[in-house]
Amino acid sequence: MPDLFTQDIPEADLPRPLADRLRPRAIEDVVGQDHLVGPTGSIRRMVDGGRLSSMILWGPPGCGKTTLARILADHTDLHFEQISAIFSGVADLKKVFEGARMRRRNGRGTLLFVDEIHRFNKSQQDAFLPVVEDGTITLIGATTENPSFELNGALLSRCQVFVLKRLDNVAIEILLTRAEELSGKVLPLTFEARESMKAMADGDGRYALTMAEQILAQEEALDTAQLAALVNRRAPLYDKADDGHYNLISAFHKSLRASDVDAALYWMARMLAGGERPEYILRRMTCVASEDISNADPQALVIAIAAWDAYERLGLPEAELAMAQACTYLGTAPKSNASYMAFSAAKALATRTGSTMPPKHALNAPTKLMKNEGYHLGYIYDHDTPEGFSGLNYFPPDVPREEFYAPVERGFEREIRKRLDYWAGLRQKKAES
Repeated sequence: MPDLFTQDIPEADLPRPLADRLRPRAIEDVVGQDHLVGPTGSIRRMVDGGRLSSMILWGPPGCGKTTLARILADHTDLHFEQISAIFSGVADLKKVFEGARMRRRNGRGTLLFVDEIHRFNKSQQDAFLPVVEDGTITLIGATTENPSFELNGALLSRCQVFVLKRLDNVAIEILLTRAEELSGKVLPLTFEARESMKAMADGDGRYALTMAEQILAQEEALDTAQLAALVNRRAPLYDKADDGHYNLISAFHKSLRASDVDAALYWMARMLAGGERPEYILRRMTCVASEDISNADPQALVIAIAAWDAYERLGLPEAELAMAQACTYLGTAPKSNASYMAFSAAKALATRTGSTMPPKHALNAPTKLMKNEGYHLGYIYDHDTPEGFSGLNYFPPDVPREEFYAPVERGFEREIRKRLDYWAGLRQKKAES
């Protein structure tokens, strides 16, 4: 038997994964990214015009970033170099740049594809600036992270950013059909199992083809349960340290604010399935209770804190029910940001007025000196009045009154509005008397 570790085998004859064998070779074969490579797509127009500029390809795993970079290299006469930021350092970059400079002197440019470019630190990213600026290289960087947060502004200003989408079920189906055509065999799956397989791929074409390679080796048709037993279900795309973390919590908060309770439950389930810390979700629900509901339903804050307390006492999975209860309560509660807006306005006035003293009647006078200075003079104990309301002004003497808090005509704040209007009328009468 030949020794595969010592025998020289032509690279073309080595076994290759299905995903690599099906890698598109032409821009027309790229799926799921018509907004970029379709007839009117930005990158397609760039290729058709024969002018390729440096760019950053931003998208989730398995959406075709590496494939697109290779295709772009084939559509130019540039020398193609590929490195990964995970395995490369400054020394590797210097070698690539020096080679690019030599080729440029000989009249040929270099297209450098950098996978996971966000893994380079600031100084490493800075190293690209002069060679991109003077045209020594045309840079194509691929990243799964938000470039706005992970890449230097100077580098971003020299590159166009193109956003690649996760593959939808139509694109995944095209890939599966291509796999069947290449293998000459239909995937042995029931209709329901095929749909489940596309859901398991979660927008990752490479993972879909990896599953297809396993399934094509089966003889008997698989149903959904058998499919799940054969392949490990793909974990949802969610990293507690990456951009997805902030995207999902943002969608969750905005769903609650918009009273879309079903969407809020969905995003909370997505986060919990992805391993998000329940404390982080509970913290955001507590914020919603004060920021977006507030006195329209004062019970919202109580419910949010109670759910947090229940989690600390019970842990998961039991506390999921308390979280769901809080989520549905917040999502269906009347909404008001009046307290939030009022405090923002009060902070702005406090900043402008600095250390202005309170009115004398608002100050205690425990000493004779303080009494002589007018402290406590004119104070009226509100409970001594028939209405329980003195109508005294507690703004600083040289600061005009402002109305910060404007309750909405929703929920409990409707009642608060009546109280404020009643007190304003009393204050006006006392001022006129």
